[in-house]
Amino acid sequence: MTTISQVSTRNAWANALAQPAQEFPLTPLPVISGKIPTGIRGTLYRNGPGRLERGGSRMGHWFDGDGAVLGVHFTSTGAASVYRYVQSAGYKEESLENRLIYPNYGMVAPGSIWDRLFKGLKNAANTSVLALPDKLLALWEGGKPHALNLQTLETLGEEDLGGLTTGLTYSAHYKRDAATGEIFNFGVTPSLNSTLHIYKSTASGQIVQKAAHTIDGVPVLHDFVLAGQYLIFFISPVRLNLLPAITGFSCFSDALEWQPSKGTQILVIDRQSLEVVSRGEAEPWYQWHFANGYVDASGTAIVDIARYEDFQTNQYLKEVATGETHTVAKSHLSRVSLNPQTGKVTKIEKVLDSHCEFPTVPPENVGKVSRYTYLSTFRPGTDISKEVLNALARYDRDTDTLTIASVGENCYPSEPIYIQDSENKDKVWVITVVYDGKFNTSEVWIYDADKLDAEPVCKLELPHVIPHSFHGTWKPN
Repeated sequence: MTTISQVSTRNAWANALAQPAQEFPLTPLPVISGKIPTGIRGTLYRNGPGRLERGGSRMGHWFDGDGAVLGVHFTSTGAASVYRYVQSAGYKEESLENRLIYPNYGMVAPGSIWDRLFKGLKNAANTSVLALPDKLLALWEGGKPHALNLQTLETLGEEDLGGLTTGLTYSAHYKRDAATGEIFNFGVTPSLNSTLHIYKSTASGQIVQKAAHTIDGVPVLHDFVLAGQYLIFFISPVRLNLLPAITGFSCFSDALEWQPSKGTQILVIDRQSLEVVSRGEAEPWYQWHFANGYVDASGTAIVDIARYEDFQTNQYLKEVATGETHTVAKSHLSRVSLNPQTGKVTKIEKVLDSHCEFPTVPPENVGKVSRYTYLSTFRPGTDISKEVLNALARYDRDTDTLTIASVGENCYPSEPIYIQDSENKDKVWVITVVYDGKFNTSEVWIYDADKLDAEPVCKLELPHVIPHSFHGTWKPN
């Protein structure tokens, strides 16, 4: 936690984070250009840190920001949007007192060491969203999800999904099988050797099966992959120095250590039984996110990863919160082939040299081979130590080509979200929320997925700035 100083305006993206975002009620969105395709019917939801300061003090890391969810509803009469902070218990307490009270990923609690000793974290509810038939879940991996009203985004309260007993957490990165409706997720209970909890839910979100497995130390485990009949975890060699973190002497981010000698540990789980199939080890790397996984005809598991060579990405993301970055943290799309029965890696190859983050595949292809991967990247020529993600792209594995949507100088798109047209199943759109740093405004842009390098087919004006966010989803009507 630091005292607020004037945020640098050298980088246009920084102004989106300089002030707390403003909520707004359901508001019709004016069309700036083009028109909304008639086959787009449903809702875009996005989640991310809406505010990084409180009462004159600034939070220590981008990950600490209070979660705020954007909903953009598309109907036959046009588009309307609503933006609300998630009303967690910690958020409401800090709002009432107008000061920061709790520690979080990148900050310790204010006050003396006695005030900080064993003080629990605030659930920031700021990372992702899971759209269920009757509610929206705002996800944050350090705690339980918060249920929101699908239409108004009113916070309904913490949700245990029928299985999250005391102390169990629910990650921001679930995997949903489009064919069965099953939802898989995990949570970690930290200890000298942590416990990895794995959950299987029905399409309604209710947990129907759980398993627990021991893993080494306290790793940063942010995502996993569904690949055919397997759930696969790649545990990078980052470990938490537990004592200073839990006693309040250090924030979690500063207590994380890069330990490459541990290598990347691999855990393969059977999706039916949730039991361990194999454990393996590979060379060290770090990843926040996976694109997808599948099992090929030979029985080999193929997993695509947004891969970093080390953990410098954490320092870069800490700097984002200050409005000025200087750390280079480059990733690339990497493909790992492994034998799921032994956990042995047979091949690692670089698929793309371009920076890759927030990679996704069409929902119907999760766990299966997918021709297309959608991702966030940088425009060619960008100094990535000074900028945040400023381009979208689609990778075509059949032709081994990358099509980049350059949104223009000083414009910053969110993670690309795939939409299948409701009238023509062969038609696909890509939707994103763009912060325009030239005019300090936010807009919703819709692209033809087959013409990403062309102008968007529609641009919509949002009432207020939406700060750079993390993850979203599309819920069709």
